[in-house]
Amino acid sequence: MQNTHLIPIPSLCTHYQVEMSFFTGLNEYGLIEFISVEKTYCIHQDKIADVEKMIRLHQDLQLNYEGIDAVFNLLEKIDDLKSELITAQNKLKRFEDG
Repeated sequence: MQNTHLIPIPSLCTHYQVEMSFFTGLNEYGLIEFISVEKTYCIHQDKIADVEKMIRLHQDLQLNYEGIDAVFNLLEKIDDLKSELITAQNKLKRFEDG
């Protein structure tokens, strides 16, 4: 993994106006993974969309880490169910066309 794809947590704190303790809590609860680079904690840029969702859930809905975790688990289940539905629809189309 290249360092160019890593974003320092202090930069995120400044950009999103969130305390470092929020990111530390997310990390401790297993919602994000810190990567240490030269004594600075970072996250991969691919996780920024999830981090933004977590910040909104925390700020807008006043959810704690447990609540954020529950919402992300439910969103993951919804994605799994959507995928299963698409697979079932594709199988049904094969039977209808055949």
